[in-house]
Amino acid sequence: MKHETQISILKALMQQLDEGKNIDAGVQYRMPTNGYVCPEIAAKEHQLFFQNHAQLLGLSQDLPRSGSYVTNDDFGTPILATRDKNGTFRAFLNACRHRGVRVAQEDRGRKTLFTCPFHHWGYSSGGDLINVPDQAHFGAIDKACKGLIELPAVERDGILWVHPQPDGVLDIDKLLGKTLADELASYNLASLLYAGTKTITKDLNWKLANDTFGETYHFGKLHKDTLGRLNYGNNLHLEEFGPHHRFVTASKAIDKLRTQPEADWDIGVGAGFVLYYLFPNIQLIVNPGTCTLVKIYPDPERPGRSTSQIVVYFSQVAMDALVEETPATITPDMVYGTNEERRPSLAATMEVFNSTIEQEDYLMGEYQQKSAENGLLREIMFGRNEPALHHFHSTFRNRLGLSPLEKIEA
Repeated sequence: MKHETQISILKALMQQLDEGKNIDAGVQYRMPTNGYVCPEIAAKEHQLFFQNHAQLLGLSQDLPRSGSYVTNDDFGTPILATRDKNGTFRAFLNACRHRGVRVAQEDRGRKTLFTCPFHHWGYSSGGDLINVPDQAHFGAIDKACKGLIELPAVERDGILWVHPQPDGVLDIDKLLGKTLADELASYNLASLLYAGTKTITKDLNWKLANDTFGETYHFGKLHKDTLGRLNYGNNLHLEEFGPHHRFVTASKAIDKLRTQPEADWDIGVGAGFVLYYLFPNIQLIVNPGTCTLVKIYPDPERPGRSTSQIVVYFSQVAMDALVEETPATITPDMVYGTNEERRPSLAATMEVFNSTIEQEDYLMGEYQQKSAENGLLREIMFGRNEPALHHFHSTFRNRLGLSPLEKIEA
């Protein structure tokens, strides 16, 4: 992020804190709750946003060397992503061309040959069919025409993108726009190393999971003993980039910057976090030396259920400094204490998502889901201080051809 952008954001947050005001969108909206429960809406979302839309698969270091691979089954198309012998990122349908069995069952690893467990047909990391056992018995087959079905794949500025359809269009410039693409490129995401993954499956619609990351109004209430110890809450800087946005809130450490020259200001110090929402289902959180990727997926069979994949990345310096902790030894101060009390720990990082997201935010989401499913609560409200939620829901409703959010007139 450009330094002048950092200064502008930090000044806006300081002004909000000084005036005791949050961001003000100048309007309130109401939204029908059927968006969280309707099977027809859910089916249309799955088809439009997950089967026919570019998907952010991960970061470059998920595939650190030739032969590395990852799999993904979360958005309805079983994906096998590889780094081939030339170091190129490739993506394929994870299905043998013989009878459709998955040729890679593990989440990630390194292989030069992917062997179908059913009949041992073998494929290279470039997707080529190179081995058919007992071919004389099976019959004639042109191996050159029976490689794994390849999907559009692009590696750009440390991010791995894939399209679930072989004929899908994957245009990153069009997808992100130049301003956002340039800003994401400034973080050098290609250098960040994979550290670990946490999966959360809960009884809440995928949009309710996304809503968790859409306002800071609740920080001092719901998160008073967790994130509220680190961040002021009830303040927000928001900038939209088409269907995407950047969301920044103030850390309590922002006050340290007030006595420093602006040339020394660093958003990594003053912001609790810098979060990029990438339409439709990605929350990308960047902090100094770390990045957390939250990928939120619907259950296509159950509108009231979703899965969040939380993937954590660290810089090499942070990886070298990691403290080996187990969840049982993590104390609140290690997670939510001062900078001096906290230290690099994968377990501590994951504890944030356990204590704050899963046990607090997503629990609220499950309560919301039950209310929506009951049918008596026909609509909910978004306040003037919740513009990120305005943006998210307006965007997806527009893409689905649904009626826009309704303004609440004073």
